[in-house]
Amino acid sequence: MSSLLEEGKCMIVAELSANHNHDLDIARESLRAIAETGADAVKLQTYRPDSLTLDVRADDFQLKGGLWDGRWLYELYQEACTPYEWHAELYALARELGLVCFSTPFDSEGVDLLASLDNPIYKIASFEIMDIDLIRYAARQGRPMVISTGIGSAREIEEAVEACRKEGNDDITLLKCTSAYPARIEDGHLLLMRELREKYSVKVGLSDHSPGSMLPVLSVALGGVMIEKHFILDRSLGGPDAAFSMDKEEFAEMVAKVRRAEAALAPGSGIPEDEDPGRGGRQWSRSLYISEPVAAGEPFTRSNVACVRPGLSLHPRHLTALLGRRASKDYNPGDRIPESELGM
Repeated sequence: MSSLLEEGKCMIVAELSANHNHDLDIARESLRAIAETGADAVKLQTYRPDSLTLDVRADDFQLKGGLWDGRWLYELYQEACTPYEWHAELYALARELGLVCFSTPFDSEGVDLLASLDNPIYKIASFEIMDIDLIRYAARQGRPMVISTGIGSAREIEEAVEACRKEGNDDITLLKCTSAYPARIEDGHLLLMRELREKYSVKVGLSDHSPGSMLPVLSVALGGVMIEKHFILDRSLGGPDAAFSMDKEEFAEMVAKVRRAEAALAPGSGIPEDEDPGRGGRQWSRSLYISEPVAAGEPFTRSNVACVRPGLSLHPRHLTALLGRRASKDYNPGDRIPESELGM
């Protein structure tokens, strides 16, 4: 299949993540709201708590600092996961709404579920970038691969890209990602998108957890083909991801700004060759006009020729050639000077 991610138009993805609060009605309503924002796609996360961690209370498995300080990993993922039995319905609803629906799997069981749903894109989260078995298994499905680079080292990114290619899958997009929740705008380091594209010969995009839409809009100018941003129906719902998620109004505003940025970056017809004074406001540029009366046979001088607006008379580049030549007829102030006065 041809890639869904191409240069020219950025795919804007609303990440639902945990923002359904384990209520299927909220999930359904969220998808409908996402469609109304103008987003292109909705992304789920496909895992059970056991896909990610162990159900133990050892110190290593407790989060320290940040948004989820003190939480046990297993309990956090229990709260955040999207039930497997919802997936088929949400994929079907997304299609009805004109949205691309895809997901991030976290183990082979998740990949198998997604494959059964004809999942069009496989996203690998940045914290799984070193799970080469998972990456290879997902890449084997023959669909576009999107990998967040957040915590990845140069070697890990190289290994992840190579894992896809060893499975014959070269449709790879790397997302610049700052793995902080929320992330600071000044930690965006978006110029790394260029480095990722050039170093690994892949497409690039942005997975963003910063406030507002500044980084998504800037990423378009750097050639991003995907923007991923967390979406929530209403932040008052709370939940693990609420603090760094956009609501419907904010998301719609971001979509509009990104589309305007794309329009501003669209290639034009190039630098024009013609100098037609009727083209594109050129009539308000400068040209050479008679500024004082000139009798036939009198020379053109800086006293009787002025370079002024509008631009409907002789081009200013001809001033030197004109000065000293003798007028072929009488002229009054404001008269245009024809090229014939140059002997042309």
